[in-house]
Amino acid sequence: MAHNENTIQNRRNKHLSPFERGQIAALHNAGHSNREIGRRLGRVHQTIANELKRGTTTQLKTGRTPYVAYFPETGQAVYERNRLNCGAKNKLLVAIEFVEFACEKIILDSWSPDAVVGYTSRLDEWKDKPRVSTKTLYNYIDLDLLRVRNIDLPMKLRRNTKTKRVQRNRKILGKSIAERPAEIEDRTEFGHWEIDTVEGQKSDDNALLTLVERKTRNYYAILLDDQDHDSVDYALNQLRQDFGDLFPQVFKTITSDNGSEFSTLSESLKGITDVYFARPYAPYERGSNERHNGLLRRFIPKGKAVSDYSREAIQRIYQTLNNLPRKILSYQQPAILLEQEVARLVS
Repeated sequence: MAHNENTIQNRRNKHLSPFERGQIAALHNAGHSNREIGRRLGRVHQTIANELKRGTTTQLKTGRTPYVAYFPETGQAVYERNRLNCGAKNKLLVAIEFVEFACEKIILDSWSPDAVVGYTSRLDEWKDKPRVSTKTLYNYIDLDLLRVRNIDLPMKLRRNTKTKRVQRNRKILGKSIAERPAEIEDRTEFGHWEIDTVEGQKSDDNALLTLVERKTRNYYAILLDDQDHDSVDYALNQLRQDFGDLFPQVFKTITSDNGSEFSTLSESLKGITDVYFARPYAPYERGSNERHNGLLRRFIPKGKAVSDYSREAIQRIYQTLNNLPRKILSYQQPAILLEQEVARLVS
């Protein structure tokens, strides 16, 4: 027989309340069927049957025969215990070995959470071990679940709010970046560098000469006595001595800005390395160098005297950056890639 009227309200995804459990107990003790109780409460009869099974227990009283009955308090307690096992499971304890490794790399080696996740994904020793994603790792940090805090993470680059300026009658220091071969843009060939200087305090302080190779992202920071062309030429001459006969192959081209410290760069490297100059106020044309200088500022903040750092300390800083796995390099390390490129030249 078909029923034309349905008296049971749609209560899907609505859990029984303690009050409803009390109603079930009263109606069940009064002898009503599961269907009748369900009709009165606006529930399907199977929900009532499940609740009676959940809350039924054996009662033992001294001097009396044990009896079985439904108790709404028991049903509520079982329900709450079961709810604790619901939802997504926290992987923090499961992946504790990976989390400890990540904390060590972030705090001691200044790696980013994404660098840790990407780096371990390339290693066979981590293939079968529990790990978490970059997003989950950031979530743990935001929730203060790790010994890593947001203050330990690299600062985000801030939007440049400086207005664009146009300089007229500027001095031409050498070949424009517009003359640079187009194949350098795709970063498939090794040996093309970007160069810049990083200043310390405004007066009476040392400076740093920084270079980054476009393909491998290998980075150098060299201490200068002063931020002038003589100091830059001297530092590059030291690099020429370090690389010896390989220098023209390792440093095929260098792209610079129009700072006065690079005014003699083309002349000092004439016949050895091709030098190109970016357009004025266009730091994006040397984006790799600007990016790495930003990473350097994590260790030598603006306003901090460069003279406070020894040559050995500065070397440790840029070696740390070169050992940092990069997402753009499929989480390979710039230092390893440079070694591979130089080894090809030697062979």
